[in-house]
Amino acid sequence: MFKLESKSLKMHVHIYIGVTSDLPQREFDHHRGLNPNSHSARYGIKRLVWFDDEFDSMLDAIQREKTMKKWRRQWKVDLIEKHNPHWHRLHAETGEFIYDQ
Repeated sequence: MFKLESKSLKMHVHIYIGVTSDLPQREFDHHRGLNPNSHSARYGIKRLVWFDDEFDSMLDAIQREKTMKKWRRQWKVDLIEKHNPHWHRLHAETGEFIYDQ
């Protein structure tokens, strides 16, 4: 299973799109800022707000990632808000909302 993820710092501020074969580990790494030189660490992107796990291969997921990176920002926002209108954090394994305090 390959996952395409979208993360944000706050609603509509920074959107990160990436591909991983281990979303829980990637979520942990980003949330803890384990790579201080990464895009997500530089911009404080820690909130998983959308992911897609319907890919048969890593190549399919990478192709979708490249396509989405060319999308206009509003298209990405619309996709996130279609599935997660309040931009709640998502659990990396179940996709369930995590309601922040």
